[in-house]
This record gives sequence, C-alpha cells and structure tokens, in this order.
Amino acid sequence: MSKTWFITGASRGFGRAWTIAALERGDSVAATVRDTASLEDVVARFGDRVLPVQLDVDDRAAVFAAVERAHAHFGRLDVVVNNAGYGQFGMVEEVSEAEARAQFETNVFGALWVTQAALPFLREQGSGHVLQVSSIGGISAFPNIGIYNASKWALEGFSQALAAEVADFGIHVTLIEPGGFDTDWPGASAKHATPNPAYDDFRVKAAEQRKARVATPGDPEASAAAVLQLVDSEAPPLRVFFGTAPLGIATKDYESRLQGWRDTQHLAELAQG
Repeated sequence: MSKTWFITGASRGFGRAWTIAALERGDSVAATVRDTASLEDVVARFGDRVLPVQLDVDDRAAVFAAVERAHAHFGRLDVVVNNAGYGQFGMVEEVSEAEARAQFETNVFGALWVTQAALPFLREQGSGHVLQVSSIGGISAFPNIGIYNASKWALEGFSQALAAEVADFGIHVTLIEPGGFDTDWPGASAKHATPNPAYDDFRVKAAEQRKARVATPGDPEASAAAVLQLVDSEAPPLRVFFGTAPLGIATKDYESRLQGWRDTQHLAELAQG
C-alpha cells in the first residue's frame, strides 16, 4: 500500500533524493523547502502526488500549519522525515551566541516542532514512522563542529525517549546516523564561525582528521534504497548507520568510553556513599 510522507529540507541532498525515490515508487510526499521554486521540476514530473510547502522549521506556528495542511491534503501521514538542518563549523570558543542558538533552533527545535505537530495525527490513526536524520556526529564528537555535535546529541536524546513514549500507539522512531556523504553539508549550506588565530595550527590538524573520516563519501541517491527498505520494515530499528565508516568510528569510541568508565569505577563507588 502506498505511503504518504512529510519531508523537511527536500530541496537538496538526502531530502531531495528520498522525495524523488518515494514518488517514483508511487507514494505521495509533502515536501517542505524554503523556496518552492526548487521543486518545480519535481512537481512537473509527479503532479499532485507531491505537495510543495514553503517552510522555515524554526517557526513553530508555521510548522504546525504545514503539517496540518499536508494531512488535510493527503488524508493521512505515514512517514515523517526530519531532514532539515545544517552544519555549524567553528571551535567551541569561536562560536557566537547567535550561531549556537541558530544551530539548535534548526537542528533540535525544528525537528521537535515537526514531531510534536505530527504526533496527534499518527496517534489517531494508530501508526506512523518518524525518521530523525542525525549523524555519526550524534553519537560521537569531532573538533571544529562541537556545536553541531551538541545539536545532534540533543536530537538523539529526545528521540530515544520519544520512541518509548509512542510505541504503544503503533508509532516507530528511527534515528538515521549517516557518515560523510556527497552532499553540500560542508559547503553551501554550512555556516562558519569567525576564526580565532589561536586555533590556526589545530584547525589544520582537525581538517586532516575530517578528511581521513570522509575518505570515501557516500552517494545520497543510493541512500534512498536504504530509506525505502527501512520504512517498509515491520520492526524498524531505533538507530541505523548510513555509510560504511560510522560502525568503525562508533566501535572505537564506545570501547574507549566503556574502558574509561571501568577504570574509574572506584570513583563511582566512592561517590555512591
């Protein structure tokens, strides 16, 4: 049976690739973008099965109106994809208050508003799947993107709690955690803090580390096949990596964490009293 999707950030990258993949197999999509002109070719190709919606996810009232409009237009919502977001580059000391708040407004609160707006419809119909586009940077953290990491860690936290809260209503939640993909995430869509010269030497080192992590970027269009299989699963996972690199990064990181906690267990027991 065909599904109805609500996808934020549908103008490029994952959002556009997944929108087209869903439409190609006969599903319907409410595709949100900042400028609906970016979807003119998609509308011309798929007609009324795609509903272009102008939306800034930072605007809570606009988000609720957009979700309500999509539900009224298609009659139901099956898959809600929180894909809108961007990367904020800069060492933690360099990021301004405005930049930090803007990062959280989009990456955390934008996803929260969409999720809150969709849940009443999903609960009423007794089904639904919320896909939260996180990152390998949502379970690990890397120099020069610490505020971005913080936003994705926040997304991971509320989404894990959400999964337990809505399971009895027949609603699934999945955190998609991609590694490096060939999108404009580090390019046109990214924002950069004003550099502090004190970090110039380390900035070069951090860039080399990132280059090693993203030695072979994934293909956003290829990721669509994984998303379709994910939403068709009867028992979708809470978390799933996209790309080949994240598993190795996570394994090394979590093994280090566990060892650190074991090594300091005597302090944990001392603190217990």
